Amino acid sequence: MHSPPTDVKHLSLQELEMGLAHIQASPKDEGRLEMIVCRPDMGIRKVLEEATIDLSKGLLGDNWSRRPSSRTPDKSPHPDMQLNIMNARAIALIAQTKDRWKWAGDQLYIDLNLSTENLPTGTQLSIGSAIIEVTAQPHNGCKKFAQYFGIDSMKFVNSPIGKKLHLRGINAKVVKGGTIRKGDIVRKL
Repeated sequence: MHSPPTDVKHLSLQELEMGLAHIQASPKDEGRLEMIVCRPDMGIRKVLEEATIDLSKGLLGDNWSRRPSSRTPDKSPHPDMQLNIMNARAIALIAQTKDRWKWAGDQLYIDLNLSTENLPTGTQLSIGSAIIEVTAQPHNGCKKFAQYFGIDSMKFVNSPIGKKLHLRGINAKVVKGGTIRKGDIVRKL
């Protein structure tokens, strides 16, 4: 399937805001990897039980290493955007069903507090045998996110509180490659 189902009613901004307390209660030091998604090509999503993350290629099989970036002078893949990570509680609220999570476009969905206060730039996380590092590159809701989850979802993640909590997610780079598995504990180092 190359696009998410369209028969789901999107939540209103008020309904989304009612879920904030649950998202804010995400674990701060040790969470869980709830989903791994590989994006082999534009519009294609593969949910994985296990994956390898590599120092130079990011998540193996993902198109990050082949996708041009508007944020680099030579349009090469941005090294600080190897991995896109979203809070599992935020996507559960926004997507409403787990089969729609993958359409947010992130590779890792983690039950962990992703706020600036909890995970400032440079924070390292261990997942399985790998270590990743939070980068300063912003990760914001875009037109595609609004198309898949509704305009109010985009307003929600891009609101001042949404940006502070990184409800749309964070970017990270690989510091030590390794194997990750769904269900792995994610620890703040």
